[in-house]
Amino acid sequence: MVDVLPLVEARLRSALGEPDARAAVTFLGTDRIEVLRFQEGDIVRYATLGMSAQPMSDPTAMLADPVAGPRAELVLSVRGGLAETDKVLRPLAVLAASPQVEGVVVAPGASLDVGEPLWPGAPFSSVLVAEPGGLVEDLGLDEPLDPVRFLPLLPMTANEAAWKRVHGAQALQERWLTSGTDLRDPSRRSVPLD
Repeated sequence: MVDVLPLVEARLRSALGEPDARAAVTFLGTDRIEVLRFQEGDIVRYATLGMSAQPMSDPTAMLADPVAGPRAELVLSVRGGLAETDKVLRPLAVLAASPQVEGVVVAPGASLDVGEPLWPGAPFSSVLVAEPGGLVEDLGLDEPLDPVRFLPLLPMTANEAAWKRVHGAQALQERWLTSGTDLRDPSRRSVPLD
């Protein structure tokens, strides 16, 4: 069995440069999850490393397939220096561990909630999982393994998360787009939803 994590880290480095910090979190009964921090100008990117070690499996399946199934890592981009965003490391690791802990399959359009602010004073406790492929290209693996997808996370306020549950992810993203919302602003307000 191939160890995918060195390949994943190499893909992150080729797309985002050298990480300037990394932290590791281990939850009882799960594999270790690392969070790497990359800086590019005033943008800080946090990427998980470890979520893709095992494929995500359908929670209704009797047995988890150790080979087949989607693999992913999470990427969050914020403007640096405006909030204590480095405190997002543990919440990000919690989200990355959720496939192992809760048996969920994280996919574009999903909402993930950590139940507390993503960082001190953050108006967000949840994120919208966006479509991959823009910032970090998918990492193809040898058959029969699924490719690793790098899923961008877009922080949502509580109002936005509630509105998304009713209207859907696409409608919320269109609302952000038409309002010119800066999704990287760590202290932005909710988009107008009336």
